[in-house]
Amino acid sequence: MEAIILAGGFGTRLQKVVNDLPKSMALINDKPFLEYLLNFLTGQGIQKVILSVGYKQEMIREHFKDHYKHLVISYAIEEEPLGTGGGILNALEQVEGESAFAMNGDSMFRIDLLAMQHLHEKTAADLTMALRYLDDTSRFGTVRIDAEKRVTGFHEKNEDSEPGYINGGIYLINKNFLTSFSFGKKFSIEKDCFEKCYMESRIFGYPAKGYFLDIGIPEDYMTAQDEFKRFED
Repeated sequence: MEAIILAGGFGTRLQKVVNDLPKSMALINDKPFLEYLLNFLTGQGIQKVILSVGYKQEMIREHFKDHYKHLVISYAIEEEPLGTGGGILNALEQVEGESAFAMNGDSMFRIDLLAMQHLHEKTAADLTMALRYLDDTSRFGTVRIDAEKRVTGFHEKNEDSEPGYINGGIYLINKNFLTSFSFGKKFSIEKDCFEKCYMESRIFGYPAKGYFLDIGIPEDYMTAQDEFKRFED
């Protein structure tokens, strides 16, 4: 099992509390956020992680080098920002198997990756995305699925958003699916792939109830300082 982590974000909204660091290296109780994410993956059967890096990538490479615990680590360098889709596509070149998990380097969603993989294989999906139910979806927008868990639509975020499923930021992607399109070098996996391809492609949702936190805004970054104590080794 292999995983791609998008770890090249600048973290514009966090700069007033996390100065001059890649967002994935923001310190949570004196440990980089990315370390918590890798600790989670070590217990989920992942053996290889490809870190998609860009902004201040030397800090990440110096910290983790080519191994972390039992994980083999390699790096997919973004010489310029490629967007979420471009970053994943660039990293897929280093994936040895036919599929790989991909996830954001600034959010924690503690789900059962093996169960997600089982759904992916059972439904013969091209791509499966983890979904989290929230009472307040105003920051995220929603994803609609049918009774078979196939994605049927996306709705933009707005202040009056109702409860529903949000994109949890973890995907299981078949290599030949993503490489079969002509997206170009830079693109958004959410806007240019999911929202434009779901009707003709087999994109499924995996609803999960695990712990979820996106540290993209200062308030949630501060929340992590307390809540992540439960994830200490």
